[in-house]
Amino acid sequence: MVRSQDPELLTIGQLAEGGSVGVETIRFYQRKGLIETPARGTGGRRYGSAELRRLRFIRQAQAAGFTLAEIRELLELDAGEDRGRARALARSRIEALDAKIEELGRARDALTRLATECAAGRDGPCPILASFEV
Repeated sequence: MVRSQDPELLTIGQLAEGGSVGVETIRFYQRKGLIETPARGTGGRRYGSAELRRLRFIRQAQAAGFTLAEIRELLELDAGEDRGRARALARSRIEALDAKIEELGRARDALTRLATECAAGRDGPCPILASFEV
């Protein structure tokens, strides 16, 4: 649980904990312009609940496979409520995920076949190791 003297103000460490990331990840997002760097106060920089929501949004979008550039665009769309563009980005991501799933399925099938061949044979090189030779 994220704790702070003022529930609206978090240190960078508390923000990182609340977003399940490291402090360096937050700094990286700041350098990329995804999260603003607040002004330094007497107790250091403080982040609000809006930054925590934004951080969680970024992490969830990354988990869905969006690139940082696409996430930046989604964040900008959020402010403008451009549902059509957001939908187009989602559809594009779905197509990319479907292609990756298909590719992984082919890789799984090939590896299953090689494991079966390896188990069946006793002579010669292992088909698994032989398939990875250059």
